[in-house]
Amino acid sequence: MSKNVSTRHFSDLHEKSVCKALSAKQQPNSGAGLWRKGDVVQEDASLLIECKCSMKEKNSVSIKKEWITKTKKEAFFHRLNNTVLCINFEPNGENYYVIDEKLMKLLCNKLKEY
Repeated sequence: MSKNVSTRHFSDLHEKSVCKALSAKQQPNSGAGLWRKGDVVQEDASLLIECKCSMKEKNSVSIKKEWITKTKKEAFFHRLNNTVLCINFEPNGENYYVIDEKLMKLLCNKLKEY
């Protein structure tokens, strides 16, 4: 990996991969503006997604509670009902999603229907 490759480059790739997988939209400037918060929004699922990526391969990632609480506040601001934290362990690696119990129950109920 070149030292000239920025964190923003990897974040952008990660957000784009989440958008493609979930048919979602990437927020401008990764939600750093005044009005458009969060990294990715999936409107049909009323879902705000916060993406956290690794710049190099890792065996573990620490999850901060503040990421989850901040995302919940941002979702409320946008009138979105659901939040997800998306992480990966390496650039262009598989995405993993951290969800709350409410969303997990909904997922379990939907899976039972199949």
